[in-house]
Amino acid sequence: MKVLLVNGSSHKQGCTYTALCEAAKTLNEEGIETEIFQIGNPELRDCCGCNACKTTGKCVFNDIVNEFIEKAKGADGFIFGTPVYFAHPSGRILSLLDRAFYAGGYAFAYKPGAAVASARRSGTTASFDVLNKYFTIANMPVVSSNYWNNIHGHVAADAMQDLEGLQTMRNLGRNMAWILKCIEVGKQNGIEPKSPEERIYTHFIR
Repeated sequence: MKVLLVNGSSHKQGCTYTALCEAAKTLNEEGIETEIFQIGNPELRDCCGCNACKTTGKCVFNDIVNEFIEKAKGADGFIFGTPVYFAHPSGRILSLLDRAFYAGGYAFAYKPGAAVASARRSGTTASFDVLNKYFTIANMPVVSSNYWNNIHGHVAADAMQDLEGLQTMRNLGRNMAWILKCIEVGKQNGIEPKSPEERIYTHFIR
């Protein structure tokens, strides 16, 4: 079993990375393989709504988003981390997720997802809420911890002093491992997710 952790910060080893590493360490202790996917700071196009992905299964802009979709196919669970910018997730992680979930939603369905937000001071719960909405539109079980999945600090050394935040990440890792193992046992006993009904689109403005 493997969990793909996504660092939505342009800082390769900053506060968001520190939080993800704490969760990954716990997952590894639970026998779960992990990989941290670094978005970095390349220019990322947002979704232009061209719908080409509906026939190709990938985004028309062939960049890191398609690389991520390919990795997502082989993952069993996800943790998406973001820094807080003006009480909101980073633009790069939103562009990545908008395009990846639209073009490759099939790679995420029925796999557990969790969100992590890091901030110097505030805005974490608002950012946490935004990321969770991707899971709840994609048939994904949402993994929680004993507190909202947030960590605080301006630099990585600060985040390492947030003992409650680090503990929250470890508990998140344990909960993710537990859910993945429960899903695996279910599959071994013939319990598979049911296919959803065909999508109904209701348009209120005529």
